[in-house]
Amino acid sequence: MRRFDSVCGDLIVGTTVRATIISHERWGLIAEVLGHETVGASVDGRCIDSPSGSPRALPEEYPPVGKQVDAVVQEIDRYHPPVWIRLTTRAADLREFSWPCGCCGEPAVLSPGGDGVTVDVRSTDGPGCASFAAHRACLADRLKTEFNGDRARVNAVGRDQPPNPALGNQSP
Repeated sequence: MRRFDSVCGDLIVGTTVRATIISHERWGLIAEVLGHETVGASVDGRCIDSPSGSPRALPEEYPPVGKQVDAVVQEIDRYHPPVWIRLTTRAADLREFSWPCGCCGEPAVLSPGGDGVTVDVRSTDGPGCASFAAHRACLADRLKTEFNGDRARVNAVGRDQPPNPALGNQSP
């Protein structure tokens, strides 16, 4: 079985990337994420700052074709081929990106240092990957109390790991 859903496995929602604008569309932009040129990417017009104050950037406000921009990965669609990356270039999202928690519905900050994590759901039955954002606390609280190791890992992923004497990595 060939798993298309492993493409871009190193990209995570909330990650800042550089992208080149490939084309303008009436709804937004087609872009190419540097280092991930084989995967499609887009920016919806609602995810581009509008100097005119419009809730959706006007086509004349889009960055020019060929320009490189900073963007945040908003969503990675690995449910069915082809893998597609949705980006946002809004200044507010570049400062701090949040997405609704799949557990409580409140915004979870997915930017580095935030209170959110991305959960990927995969199956051995075949390719395809669904993902959702969650607050660390919401996800950990929903795990059975008997799963203390899983709770600890949810709270530790991406953070400095506390020393674990059982593994021999005590602090000096």
